[in-house]
Amino acid sequence: MTPTTAPPLAGFTIGVTAARRADELIALLERRGATVVHAPAIRIVPLPDDAELLAATREVLADAVDTVVVTTAIGFRGWLEAAEGWGLAGALLSRMNRATVLTRGPKAKGAVRAAGLVEDWSPGSESNAELLRHLLDRGVRGSRIVVQLHGEPLRGFVEALRSAGAEVVEVPVYRWVPPANTDPLDRLVDGVLGGAVDAVAFTSAPAVSSMLARAKVNGRHDELCAALRDGVFAACVGPVCAAPFEAVGVPSSRPERARIGGLVRLLAEQLPARAQRLRVAGRDLEIRGRAVLVDGRFRPVAPAQMAVLRLLAEEAGRVVPRDRLLRALPGTGDGHAVETAIGRLRTALGEPRLVQTVVKRGYRLPVETEPIGGAG
Repeated sequence: MTPTTAPPLAGFTIGVTAARRADELIALLERRGATVVHAPAIRIVPLPDDAELLAATREVLADAVDTVVVTTAIGFRGWLEAAEGWGLAGALLSRMNRATVLTRGPKAKGAVRAAGLVEDWSPGSESNAELLRHLLDRGVRGSRIVVQLHGEPLRGFVEALRSAGAEVVEVPVYRWVPPANTDPLDRLVDGVLGGAVDAVAFTSAPAVSSMLARAKVNGRHDELCAALRDGVFAACVGPVCAAPFEAVGVPSSRPERARIGGLVRLLAEQLPARAQRLRVAGRDLEIRGRAVLVDGRFRPVAPAQMAVLRLLAEEAGRVVPRDRLLRALPGTGDGHAVETAIGRLRTALGEPRLVQTVVKRGYRLPVETEPIGGAG
């Protein structure tokens, strides 16, 4: 088959941990050429019939409210739908209409407006931290503040308000819980640790926490963090999402605006930029996760041949003995396995002279310049 010019994510394997809107994220990544491994790290449990949510709603209605903090669109809509079922929606909206309404971001703002309310303020950063600063700067002593939670307790947020003298009513609209089937998540962790995954995309902080917690249960937490620090790219949709990684010292990248489209653009920019580039025998090579671009043309490479190529590229023109190449191959074999892998690698690259045989010594890439790029 004639190779074609590669889309930006062709040759890269990306793990997706999202539960909600996963189909949208996967479609955007695949449209840009990525191979996607979907392993939901969480599931959302709505609470329309939950006694805790009903009790919180009645507590909101029991007295005047000064401020309502809306953190997510899905949570706010779910709360109103549950209140409608209990016959309390009218009273709840009336109570909110007389309060100051703060929204964490554009989606929450849209849900508030769809309900016939008008927000008073929304942070440019779309972060809980900026919401909290705004409230504390304004002064909250003696205020009654309703905080719609977004899947897990906002302990620091709520405690800071209470310490500043506010009465806080927490509204748990839904919960994040681990996935019912953890096998896909375990396989994704295996892929990260085994080098089969180039990046993992996260759209919520609970998904990050859940993946780390699952790895800890399996005794692989430290290995996972090490892999994400050195080689595997962690992409988070925003600063709130990235917070659990920051807590364990794992670096992550995020787009300027916390949007799924921005997350996809970040991956499409950063993964190719991290690829190793070499000038070999008059050709430009870009080594991606599961493919090589030869003068910009896409050439898929199988895992065994890619292991050989990576070792040759690491040596950047120096001869690599057969025994070292054999150790790089998955499984066991003899010198013939190396010759077979080299032959298949040459075929995959479409240019035999890109891999040179050095008689009685081994093999090398005839690199013309120092290597550039790469995730290291």
